[in-house]
Amino acid sequence: MSQLVLKARNRVSSGKGAAGKMRRSGRIPGVLYGRSGKAISIDLDAREFSTGIRNISESTIVKVDVEGKPFDAFVKATQRSIQDGNILHVDFYEVESGVLLRARVSIHLKGQPIGVREGGVLEFPLHEIEVECLPKDLPERIELDISGLGANQSIHVRDLVLGEGVRVISSTDQVIALVKYAREDTKAAATTEPAAGAAPVEEKESKDKDSK
Repeated sequence: MSQLVLKARNRVSSGKGAAGKMRRSGRIPGVLYGRSGKAISIDLDAREFSTGIRNISESTIVKVDVEGKPFDAFVKATQRSIQDGNILHVDFYEVESGVLLRARVSIHLKGQPIGVREGGVLEFPLHEIEVECLPKDLPERIELDISGLGANQSIHVRDLVLGEGVRVISSTDQVIALVKYAREDTKAAATTEPAAGAAPVEEKESKDKDSK
């Protein structure tokens, strides 16, 4: 997928009044935070930004073009109106090419597990992991095929196959997805257990012979 490019302008005015006027004109105020700590006040076209971010994740690196000067950055945070859901403000965080970064990458499950088709229940406790890599190697998301997952089986972080140069920071022992015992199997196992206080058949027969 080609990199999303967002056109931005340097923002000179500030305050609630200026921000409100900007939004009414179809612009969104924002801030681009540099790696050195320097912040640049910008504004973007509201429609272009809202349309562009529909197909990106939190780990997608976009290009913010500020009046001809490009910056690679994450969309770090967006503020929305509680009335209509429109975006009121956006924060970007710059990433530097050739410098290692840490980011959280979302996990997307694919397929229906065998164990679920047999009556088991799928659980998905871990939705993202933290990785370290160069910006060029950062995956937008991790697609995990779980179609071969059987009942009482699980997939851990250590089982993920990631691209070269991507190092996992999250604990490798964490469970990403698992299928619990099928309900029928659990019920059958319960009915085969001896009732509490009941003696085994062989022991009962032996006591009967002794009494005779």
